[in-house]
Amino acid sequence: MIKVGILGANGRMGRVLIDAVYQHAELGLAFTSVRTGSAFIGLDAGELAGINKQYITVKELTPELADFADVLIDFTLPDALEGNLEYAIVHKKPIIIGTTGLDDAQLALIDDAAKKVPIVLAANYSIGVNLMLNLVKTTAKVMGDRADIEILEAHHRFKKDAPSGTAIAIGQSIAETLNRDLDKVAVFGREGDTGERDSQTIGFATVRAGDIVGEHTALFATLGERIEITHKASSRLTFANGALTAAIWVKEKPFGLYSMQDVLALT
Repeated sequence: MIKVGILGANGRMGRVLIDAVYQHAELGLAFTSVRTGSAFIGLDAGELAGINKQYITVKELTPELADFADVLIDFTLPDALEGNLEYAIVHKKPIIIGTTGLDDAQLALIDDAAKKVPIVLAANYSIGVNLMLNLVKTTAKVMGDRADIEILEAHHRFKKDAPSGTAIAIGQSIAETLNRDLDKVAVFGREGDTGERDSQTIGFATVRAGDIVGEHTALFATLGERIEITHKASSRLTFANGALTAAIWVKEKPFGLYSMQDVLALT
Protein backbone atom coordinates (compact mmCIF):
# COMPACT_ATOMS: atom_id res chain seq x y z
CA MET A 1 0.00 0.00 0.00
CA ILE A 2 1.28 3.46 -0.94
CA LYS A 3 1.20 5.98 1.90
CA VAL A 4 0.49 9.63 1.06
CA GLY A 5 1.12 12.73 3.11
CA ILE A 6 -1.38 15.52 2.50
CA LEU A 7 -0.05 19.05 2.94
CA GLY A 8 -2.62 21.74 3.67
CA ALA A 9 -5.23 19.31 4.94
CA ASN A 10 -7.64 22.06 5.99
CA GLY A 11 -8.05 23.47 2.46
CA ARG A 12 -10.98 22.61 0.21
CA MET A 13 -8.88 20.16 -1.81
CA GLY A 14 -7.03 18.89 1.26
CA ARG A 15 -10.29 17.74 2.82
CA VAL A 16 -11.44 16.08 -0.39
CA LEU A 17 -8.09 14.31 -0.73
CA ILE A 18 -8.54 12.79 2.74
CA ASP A 19 -11.92 11.43 1.65
CA ALA A 20 -10.49 10.15 -1.65
CA VAL A 21 -7.62 8.30 0.07
CA TYR A 22 -10.11 6.69 2.44
CA GLN A 23 -12.05 5.36 -0.57
CA HIS A 24 -8.96 4.14 -2.47
CA ALA A 25 -7.95 0.48 -2.17
CA GLU A 26 -4.27 1.01 -3.08
CA LEU A 27 -3.53 4.01 -0.86
CA GLY A 28 -3.32 4.84 2.81
CA LEU A 29 -2.95 8.09 4.70
CA ALA A 30 0.54 8.64 6.12
CA PHE A 31 -0.18 12.05 7.65
CA THR A 32 -2.19 15.21 7.24
CA SER A 33 -0.53 18.53 8.01
CA VAL A 34 -1.48 22.18 8.39
CA ARG A 35 0.57 25.33 8.97
CA THR A 36 2.20 25.97 12.32
CA GLY A 37 -0.23 27.52 14.78
CA SER A 38 -3.34 26.42 12.88
CA ALA A 39 -6.52 25.91 14.89
CA PHE A 40 -6.94 22.55 13.10
CA ILE A 41 -3.92 20.94 14.77
CA GLY A 42 -5.10 18.03 16.93
CA LEU A 43 -8.35 17.40 15.08
CA ASP A 44 -9.10 13.98 13.65
CA ALA A 45 -8.55 14.03 9.88
CA GLY A 46 -11.82 12.21 9.27
CA GLU A 47 -13.67 14.88 11.23
CA LEU A 48 -11.87 17.59 9.26
CA ALA A 49 -12.89 15.98 5.98
CA GLY A 50 -16.49 15.53 7.12
CA ILE A 51 -16.49 11.75 6.75
CA ASN A 52 -17.68 9.22 9.30
CA LYS A 53 -14.25 7.74 9.92
CA GLN A 54 -11.78 7.87 12.80
CA TYR A 55 -8.53 8.56 11.00
CA ILE A 56 -5.32 10.18 12.22
CA THR A 57 -4.60 13.39 14.05
CA VAL A 58 -3.91 16.51 11.99
CA LYS A 59 -0.43 17.85 12.80
CA GLU A 60 1.94 20.62 11.85
CA LEU A 61 4.57 19.55 9.33
CA THR A 62 7.62 18.14 11.14
CA PRO A 63 10.64 16.13 9.87
CA GLU A 64 9.59 12.89 11.52
CA LEU A 65 6.29 12.77 9.60
CA ALA A 66 8.20 12.17 6.36
CA ASP A 67 9.21 8.71 7.60
CA PHE A 68 5.63 7.52 7.19
CA ALA A 69 5.01 8.81 3.63
CA ASP A 70 5.89 7.45 0.20
CA VAL A 71 4.50 10.46 -1.72
CA LEU A 72 3.51 14.02 -0.78
CA ILE A 73 0.50 15.88 -2.19
CA ASP A 74 0.46 19.68 -2.13
CA PHE A 75 -2.72 21.61 -2.94
CA THR A 76 -1.88 24.58 -0.73
CA LEU A 77 -1.14 28.22 -1.59
CA PRO A 78 1.74 29.73 -3.60
CA ASP A 79 3.38 31.21 -0.51
CA ALA A 80 3.75 27.71 0.98
CA LEU A 81 5.38 26.23 -2.11
CA GLU A 82 9.03 26.93 -1.34
CA GLY A 83 8.87 25.32 2.10
CA ASN A 84 6.98 22.30 0.79
CA LEU A 85 9.48 21.77 -2.02
CA GLU A 86 12.36 21.99 0.43
CA TYR A 87 10.64 19.40 2.64
CA ALA A 88 10.30 17.04 -0.34
CA ILE A 89 13.95 17.50 -1.31
CA VAL A 90 15.36 17.04 2.19
CA HIS A 91 13.34 13.87 2.75
CA LYS A 92 13.68 12.61 -0.86
CA LYS A 93 9.94 12.28 -1.42
CA PRO A 94 8.07 12.51 -4.75
CA ILE A 95 5.55 15.33 -4.67
CA ILE A 96 2.29 16.00 -6.51
CA ILE A 97 1.69 19.75 -6.90
CA GLY A 98 -1.80 21.06 -7.61
CA THR A 99 -1.31 24.61 -6.31
CA THR A 100 -2.36 27.21 -8.88
CA GLY A 101 -1.61 30.89 -9.33
CA LEU A 102 2.17 30.31 -9.37
CA ASP A 103 4.44 33.02 -10.73
CA ASP A 104 7.56 32.59 -12.87
CA ALA A 105 9.88 32.54 -9.85
CA GLN A 106 7.85 29.77 -8.21
CA LEU A 107 7.79 27.75 -11.42
CA ALA A 108 11.58 28.13 -11.54
CA LEU A 109 11.75 26.71 -8.00
CA ILE A 110 9.79 23.68 -9.20
CA ASP A 111 12.10 23.22 -12.19
CA ASP A 112 15.11 23.27 -9.87
CA ALA A 113 13.52 20.88 -7.35
CA ALA A 114 12.72 18.44 -10.16
CA LYS A 115 16.46 17.92 -10.61
CA LYS A 116 16.45 16.26 -7.19
CA VAL A 117 13.04 14.58 -6.72
CA PRO A 118 10.23 13.42 -9.01
CA ILE A 119 7.46 16.01 -9.31
CA VAL A 120 4.08 15.93 -11.03
CA LEU A 121 2.79 19.43 -11.75
CA ALA A 122 -0.61 20.07 -13.30
CA ALA A 123 -3.04 22.95 -13.44
CA ASN A 124 -5.84 20.41 -13.29
CA TYR A 125 -5.75 16.74 -12.26
CA SER A 126 -9.07 15.79 -13.86
CA ILE A 127 -8.69 13.02 -16.43
CA GLY A 128 -11.36 14.70 -18.56
CA VAL A 129 -9.56 18.05 -18.57
CA ASN A 130 -6.31 16.41 -19.61
CA LEU A 131 -8.11 14.68 -22.46
CA MET A 132 -9.55 18.10 -23.36
CA LEU A 133 -6.00 19.48 -23.65
CA ASN A 134 -5.38 16.93 -26.39
CA LEU A 135 -8.68 17.63 -28.13
CA VAL A 136 -8.02 21.37 -28.36
CA LYS A 137 -4.65 20.67 -29.98
CA THR A 138 -6.34 18.57 -32.66
CA THR A 139 -8.98 21.24 -33.25
CA ALA A 140 -6.36 23.98 -33.39
CA LYS A 141 -4.42 22.07 -36.05
CA VAL A 142 -7.52 21.88 -38.28
CA MET A 143 -9.34 25.15 -37.54
CA GLY A 144 -6.98 27.36 -35.58
CA ASP A 145 -5.61 29.48 -38.42
CA ARG A 146 -9.08 30.52 -39.60
CA ALA A 147 -11.05 30.57 -36.34
CA ASP A 148 -11.52 33.09 -33.57
CA ILE A 149 -10.52 31.36 -30.35
CA GLU A 150 -12.03 32.09 -26.96
CA ILE A 151 -11.63 30.30 -23.63
CA LEU A 152 -14.40 30.60 -21.05
CA GLU A 153 -14.06 29.42 -17.45
CA ALA A 154 -16.22 29.48 -14.34
CA HIS A 155 -15.40 28.66 -10.71
CA HIS A 156 -16.76 29.17 -7.21
CA ARG A 157 -16.75 32.58 -5.59
CA PHE A 158 -13.83 31.71 -3.28
CA LYS A 159 -11.24 31.05 -6.00
CA LYS A 160 -8.50 33.65 -5.73
CA ASP A 161 -6.67 33.49 -9.09
CA ALA A 162 -8.08 34.36 -12.50
CA PRO A 163 -8.09 33.15 -15.17
CA SER A 164 -7.82 29.65 -13.79
CA GLY A 165 -4.63 27.69 -14.24
CA THR A 166 -6.61 25.25 -16.36
CA ALA A 167 -7.79 28.03 -18.68
CA ILE A 168 -4.20 29.16 -19.12
CA ALA A 169 -3.12 25.55 -19.80
CA ILE A 170 -5.82 25.25 -22.48
CA GLY A 171 -4.68 28.53 -24.02
CA GLN A 172 -1.05 27.42 -23.91
CA SER A 173 -1.88 24.12 -25.63
CA ILE A 174 -3.64 25.98 -28.43
CA ALA A 175 -0.96 28.67 -28.77
CA GLU A 176 1.87 26.13 -28.95
CA THR A 177 0.00 24.18 -31.63
CA LEU A 178 -0.38 27.39 -33.69
CA ASN A 179 3.19 28.58 -33.02
CA ARG A 180 1.93 31.64 -31.18
CA ASP A 181 3.30 33.22 -28.01
CA LEU A 182 0.43 33.20 -25.52
CA ASP A 183 1.95 36.11 -23.60
CA LYS A 184 1.59 38.23 -26.75
CA VAL A 185 -1.77 37.05 -28.09
CA ALA A 186 -3.82 36.56 -24.90
CA VAL A 187 -6.65 39.03 -24.26
CA PHE A 188 -7.91 38.88 -20.67
CA GLY A 189 -10.81 41.29 -20.88
CA ARG A 190 -12.64 43.63 -23.21
CA GLU A 191 -14.33 46.89 -22.40
CA GLY A 192 -15.39 49.97 -24.35
CA ASP A 193 -14.53 50.50 -28.01
CA THR A 194 -12.06 47.66 -28.56
CA GLY A 195 -12.16 47.76 -32.34
CA GLU A 196 -12.48 44.76 -34.62
CA ARG A 197 -11.19 41.50 -33.25
CA ASP A 198 -7.60 40.54 -34.09
CA SER A 199 -7.79 37.02 -35.54
CA GLN A 200 -4.46 36.04 -33.92
CA THR A 201 -5.64 36.70 -30.37
CA ILE A 202 -6.87 34.11 -27.87
CA GLY A 203 -9.52 35.56 -25.58
CA PHE A 204 -10.23 34.63 -21.98
CA ALA A 205 -13.46 35.19 -20.06
CA THR A 206 -13.86 34.50 -16.33
CA VAL A 207 -16.89 33.87 -14.11
CA ARG A 208 -16.75 33.62 -10.31
CA ALA A 209 -20.05 32.67 -8.71
CA GLY A 210 -21.62 30.49 -6.05
CA ASP A 211 -20.29 26.97 -5.65
CA ILE A 212 -19.32 26.19 -9.27
CA VAL A 213 -16.65 23.48 -9.02
CA GLY A 214 -15.06 24.11 -12.41
CA GLU A 215 -16.21 24.62 -15.99
CA HIS A 216 -14.04 25.26 -19.06
CA THR A 217 -14.92 25.79 -22.71
CA ALA A 218 -12.62 26.28 -25.69
CA LEU A 219 -14.53 27.93 -28.54
CA PHE A 220 -13.32 27.92 -32.15
CA ALA A 221 -15.62 30.12 -34.29
CA THR A 222 -15.47 30.89 -38.00
CA LEU A 223 -17.95 32.81 -40.13
CA GLY A 224 -20.58 30.10 -40.43
CA GLU A 225 -19.77 27.47 -37.81
CA ARG A 226 -18.16 26.91 -34.45
CA ILE A 227 -16.86 24.09 -32.33
CA GLU A 228 -17.07 24.19 -28.54
CA ILE A 229 -15.13 21.75 -26.40
CA THR A 230 -16.41 21.81 -22.83
CA HIS A 231 -15.54 20.10 -19.59
CA LYS A 232 -17.64 20.45 -16.44
CA ALA A 233 -16.66 19.09 -13.05
CA SER A 234 -19.43 18.41 -10.56
CA SER A 235 -17.25 17.19 -7.67
CA ARG A 236 -13.75 17.92 -6.40
CA LEU A 237 -13.31 14.17 -6.03
CA THR A 238 -12.60 14.28 -9.77
CA PHE A 239 -9.43 16.30 -9.12
CA ALA A 240 -8.51 14.34 -5.99
CA ASN A 241 -8.76 10.97 -7.73
CA GLY A 242 -6.58 12.26 -10.56
CA ALA A 243 -3.97 13.41 -8.04
CA LEU A 244 -4.02 9.98 -6.41
CA THR A 245 -3.55 8.35 -9.82
CA ALA A 246 -0.49 10.57 -10.22
CA ALA A 247 0.76 9.59 -6.74
CA ILE A 248 0.65 5.90 -7.63
CA TRP A 249 2.35 6.53 -10.98
CA VAL A 250 5.17 8.77 -9.72
CA LYS A 251 6.28 6.64 -6.76
CA GLU A 252 8.85 4.64 -8.72
CA LYS A 253 9.86 7.33 -11.20
CA PRO A 254 13.32 8.96 -11.28
CA PHE A 255 13.70 12.64 -10.50
CA GLY A 256 12.21 14.94 -13.11
CA LEU A 257 9.23 17.16 -13.86
CA TYR A 258 6.15 15.32 -15.10
CA SER A 259 2.63 16.33 -16.13
CA MET A 260 -0.73 14.59 -16.07
CA GLN A 261 -0.25 14.10 -19.79
CA ASP A 262 2.70 11.88 -18.83
CA VAL A 263 0.72 10.11 -16.12
CA LEU A 264 -2.11 9.31 -18.54
CA ALA A 265 0.23 8.49 -21.46
CA LEU A 266 -1.36 11.22 -23.57
CA THR A 267 1.95 12.67 -24.76
